[in-house]
Amino acid sequence: MAIAKAERLMNLALCLLGTRRPLSKRELRESIEAYMEAGSDDSFNRMFERDKDDLRELGLVIETVENLDGEVGYLARRDSNRLPPITLDAEEAAALGLAAKVWQQARLAGAASGALQKLRAAGLPEDVDPYGSHGALEPHIPVHEAAFEPLMLACRDRRPVVFDYRKANAAQPGTRHVEPWALECWRGHWYLAGFDRDRGAERVFRLSRITGKVRARAGRYTAEVPDVVTVRETVAGWAGEITDRSALIRLRSGAGYPLRAKAVSVRELGDGWDELEIPYGHGLDAWLVEFGPDVVVVEPAELRAEVIDRLRAVAKG
Repeated sequence: MAIAKAERLMNLALCLLGTRRPLSKRELRESIEAYMEAGSDDSFNRMFERDKDDLRELGLVIETVENLDGEVGYLARRDSNRLPPITLDAEEAAALGLAAKVWQQARLAGAASGALQKLRAAGLPEDVDPYGSHGALEPHIPVHEAAFEPLMLACRDRRPVVFDYRKANAAQPGTRHVEPWALECWRGHWYLAGFDRDRGAERVFRLSRITGKVRARAGRYTAEVPDVVTVRETVAGWAGEITDRSALIRLRSGAGYPLRAKAVSVRELGDGWDELEIPYGHGLDAWLVEFGPDVVVVEPAELRAEVIDRLRAVAKG
């Protein structure tokens, strides 16, 4: 579906850029195969208006001209849609090369290579090797999840999707109807931010928990896309890394080194136990349960209750 739309948009753009006079809707419909197969006039008109808006959103300047007979025509003048010459110094070219190199092990490797070839043709300095070594560390963004590519296209095309998602504490996956906004990599994992239609609110999904295929759906978004989508901040909050208070726990001596690394203060109690003050955020109860009998929550009371509830659930199987 995405490929067919991209081909249709490309054909429309070529027609508008290649004409010396404004073309009417009728002429455009007779020139583009997808429009000829649109069926009714209403279907064609809706498709054409959407395509025209999409091209304008992508940056194509389309003029609407009315002739002496009152017929409306469209064209995209080349001088209005020509980019200025691209001039890059060595540092700017190296930065672009480093950015492209990030994707060399991912599915976007071909697109990154093609973009650099175009920059080379447009004036990329000959003495700069975009894929040359830029230091001892070489950046890579892992993209192993099959859901990445369809979600990337859905974000780009502003198309709703449906997928099965397994929550961390759920035995079976559930179906989610989502309007995807943005993808972002955080600590080696990819996350999708979007509007969950079933819950009527913004949600963040970890791609590795998406099971099965991501299925695109027709129709427009029902929720407004925010100007800034803070995926990292949202994930950090759910992971308990954004904290605004402290918790007091008892930890068995010689155990729980990750907790000790985060501790604000540590006090020896004797009898093989220490008392720690640690930052308290969302998800701390699930983390503390992993240490089993080596941890006892002192306060706050709600954290203690949450840990007890989790332990009871584990005991019941």
